[in-house]
Amino acid sequence: MRRSSFFLFCALYCPTLLCLSCIAQKNSNARPAKDLLPIIEKNFTDAAAQYKLLTKNLPADKFPKTFFPTTGQYEFSGSGWWCSGFYPGTLFYLYEQTKDPALYAEAVRALQLLEKEKNNTTTHDLGFMMYCSFGNANKMAPKPEYKEILLTSAKSLASRFNPKVGCIKSWDSKPGDYLVIIDNMMNLELLFWATKVSGDSSFYKIAVTHANTTMKNHFRADFSSYHVINYNPVTGEVQQKRTAQGAADESAWARGQAWGLYGFTVMYRETKDVKYLEQAKHIANFIIHHPNLPADKIPYWDFNAPGIPDALRDASAASIIASALIELSSYTDPESSKEYLDITETILRSLSAVKYKAAAGTNGGFILQHGVGHMPNKTEVDTPLTYADYYFVEAMERYKKLWK
Repeated sequence: MRRSSFFLFCALYCPTLLCLSCIAQKNSNARPAKDLLPIIEKNFTDAAAQYKLLTKNLPADKFPKTFFPTTGQYEFSGSGWWCSGFYPGTLFYLYEQTKDPALYAEAVRALQLLEKEKNNTTTHDLGFMMYCSFGNANKMAPKPEYKEILLTSAKSLASRFNPKVGCIKSWDSKPGDYLVIIDNMMNLELLFWATKVSGDSSFYKIAVTHANTTMKNHFRADFSSYHVINYNPVTGEVQQKRTAQGAADESAWARGQAWGLYGFTVMYRETKDVKYLEQAKHIANFIIHHPNLPADKIPYWDFNAPGIPDALRDASAASIIASALIELSSYTDPESSKEYLDITETILRSLSAVKYKAAAGTNGGFILQHGVGHMPNKTEVDTPLTYADYYFVEAMERYKKLWK
């Protein structure tokens, strides 16, 4: 589709996208905490040193997955693991802040290992894998080859869309099941990028349809989210609502709530459709007003986790929430904006403190401690996680930009 056709499509199917009065502007009433900036700058410096340690211990053909402080053992992955893009993505963010060429060189090296995943049609996580890596690289230094890799990745992701269901399939399963997880909201940003650079509106339509179906079926009356929806692939009907990584089918898995918050904030940014803004605000209100959210704003791994207040916290969920709230604060009224930034500041201060931020030279080179990957599977429980680091660094970068 030509660019002129794309803009006609926007005018017909999403008129608010072209309505200047609906375009979100940075909220001039936001007043970031000046004393937090030196903490953030030190975090960037410390994080760069940590990631150099991580790089030193990383096998040449692998990506970091986690580290077990009690045994001193690493766990690595291949490029096909859903988290592979976070390592180079974090390096690019840290290079932006420190201008350390070693960080940039290592990120580019990792991209070479990751490139083949552009043709991977077996995963819904190409947004995480390719946009958080090649997308960050392309923003810093646009190259034709990055554009080609990202467009191919978007096509691979789009191949998993079922128009009858109205969603991109998350996990392949047995015939008769069509599994969609809330995490998938995070992969739609790649599709919006693809429409903007190619003029092909099919990517845009898939992203919007997926988001609309998710709004309809994934959320409860209180705007908490189920983790997994199992659709009938032939009729599109919902067959089951359950969890995979949460405490129970009807619980609110913390990282799942964070994915939803971030995803619908992106939906508003890319479409300017107010229904997505309202959805993001509802999710934010569920999170920040939940009676089980601790005072330091680092959530338990599940808002309904057994054993609260002694249940494990999840630094990864906190990082994602902080990054999302910073962006959401720029789209809302002054009162909401202040509330979102207050929560964000508490999270950033908490994650910067000794309880969560690893001491120099420890934690295998990861920045944050105390993430919870998959509690029911007993994997990556109370360990560092690459996506916790990624969204922590992103949140700090976004917060810093509020001063510009």
